[in-house]
Amino acid sequence: MKNLFFNVFKVFCTTMIFFSTVLFTQNLSAQRDRNDIDPKYKWDLTHLYPSDEAWKISLENQMPKVDELVSYRGKLSTNAKTLFTFLEKQSNLYKEMSRLYSYASMKADEDTGNAFYQGMNQEISQKFSIAGSKMSFVSPELAAIPKETIDKFMKQQPKLKTYAQFFDNLYRQQKYILSDKEERIIAEAGKLKQAPYNIYNIFSNAEMPFPTITLSTGEKLYLDQAAYTKHRSNENAADRALVFREFWKSFENYKSTFAQQLYANINADVFTKNARGYNSCLESSISANNIPVEVYHSLIANINKNLPTFHRYLNIKKRLLGVDTLKYSDTYASGVKGVEMMFDYEKGKDLVVNATKPLGESYYSVVARAFDEGWVDMYPSKGKRSGAYSNGSAYDVHPYVLMNYNDDFDGVTTLAHEFGHAMHSYLSNKNQAFANADYSIFVAEVASTVNERLLAKLILEETTEKNARLSLLMDILDGFRTTLFRQTQFAEFELKIHEAVENGQPLTADVLNAMYKDILYRYYGHNEGICNIEDLYAVEWAYIPHFYYNFYVYQYATSFTASVALGQDILNGTPGATDKYLKFLSSGSSKYPIDLLKETGVDMTSEVPFVKAMEAMNYYMDEVEKLLGK
Repeated sequence: MKNLFFNVFKVFCTTMIFFSTVLFTQNLSAQRDRNDIDPKYKWDLTHLYPSDEAWKISLENQMPKVDELVSYRGKLSTNAKTLFTFLEKQSNLYKEMSRLYSYASMKADEDTGNAFYQGMNQEISQKFSIAGSKMSFVSPELAAIPKETIDKFMKQQPKLKTYAQFFDNLYRQQKYILSDKEERIIAEAGKLKQAPYNIYNIFSNAEMPFPTITLSTGEKLYLDQAAYTKHRSNENAADRALVFREFWKSFENYKSTFAQQLYANINADVFTKNARGYNSCLESSISANNIPVEVYHSLIANINKNLPTFHRYLNIKKRLLGVDTLKYSDTYASGVKGVEMMFDYEKGKDLVVNATKPLGESYYSVVARAFDEGWVDMYPSKGKRSGAYSNGSAYDVHPYVLMNYNDDFDGVTTLAHEFGHAMHSYLSNKNQAFANADYSIFVAEVASTVNERLLAKLILEETTEKNARLSLLMDILDGFRTTLFRQTQFAEFELKIHEAVENGQPLTADVLNAMYKDILYRYYGHNEGICNIEDLYAVEWAYIPHFYYNFYVYQYATSFTASVALGQDILNGTPGATDKYLKFLSSGSSKYPIDLLKETGVDMTSEVPFVKAMEAMNYYMDEVEKLLGK
């Protein structure tokens, strides 16, 4: 276990990145100047700090507090009062520094070309790193206190029970905590671990050369990542194939560079696993949330067992596209032409509010007023960060939501998704002490995906035209492909490459291509003639940033299956389902994530949530086939 302070900051930053990267494509029409956008469509960051000067003053006031906390070194076991005072001061420090980071990062996201705010963002990141290094003594010193002593302290000082979950987790992982000196070394080494991803990010997004292609319309297109994201769903099959082939050639040309970066990243994971004495990199990664490794393995096994269901979806896609052979380059294409569902701001807002009404007035009324109280930054503008995210780390204020809304179906779905995150943060912050308010990444996507399901149900109920319903149903099914099957495909590959390095096998580009190709062929039924995949596409692993995040992506799939089960119970009016769900959203990290989900009736250690997800997928496919006529 890394030292507490530095680890929490790393998790916070990584979560923010993933909400944007995994779920949403880049916006390509951000041409308006931010000053020309009505303030009612922009978030109000003065709720955090009234000015940049106020932010700077607060930042300067925090570092002496770090030194004050360091003065407690060697004293944490003195008595209950000393321990409680230290933990409260540490909690208050992190609470304020999280607020500082939120302000700086969101100001920087308003205009990524603004050097002043980028500098502020870097400054607070550096302060977090310094604080983490100085406080590396905390975990070893706390772990050295006998559990019996902590139990006695909690009786003497009942307010210490706020930290009961923290101590339970600490003692559970006690054997993996190293000495003060060793923890400091690992904290410093953590900075080095960021290098492979940073190199990947800069090279693939800024310096890597991409080709210029000519589409069937005569349009010349510089095929960088943003253009690939947009044009991989081109209506013209030949254009789609061209986009795929030329884009992946670019990665094939640099596959050895990407292989070395990824190999270095995995070696860093192996270093941490070996230093702490875990049995595997997988165990090292997921043990912090007390997730049994069996959950990971079970997900992969269940997906592979249900590949025929996925192949049924691919055959429906083939039928809708009207092609003789479904190609991998066809998988992002819409099978329903001529349907353009538009939702302006007011319509989108009303849909999200109305979709969440099954969760009760205490939920949807907060969503409704959030639009009027400066929570949301709605529209794209010059220099604004692409994608979308929710930031709920300002404990004493309210969550914020960044959008790049384009008045379309994806936009309103993204809005519902991000408000799932926002309301999870809002309810956890409202009902938990700061120490227990930050929910686990393992459950982070549950609330967002439940909201998507509620929205889909509402829009389907309001849509009667055949092609529009087909389009909506296929959008829902595409979500099963991209979130459940594709993320598990990534998880299986990530497990295999870690196991290879753990066993001393080098990861050359050719080895990685072969591993990825084997999984890709199996998932998409290449050998059975379900979907044809060119050998070139085996280099897709080089494009995926999530392989640098150490067993993160499986949680998208597990959250998805949990949300299907929860959404069904809520929409079916199962007695107590809504109350249990709201309690779950209000629980933060007061219990382990597996236990919190069990209290809602969802047991992620069993196959039941997965079975329900497959039942739902088959239901939607049945509906599509009814419309098409079997």
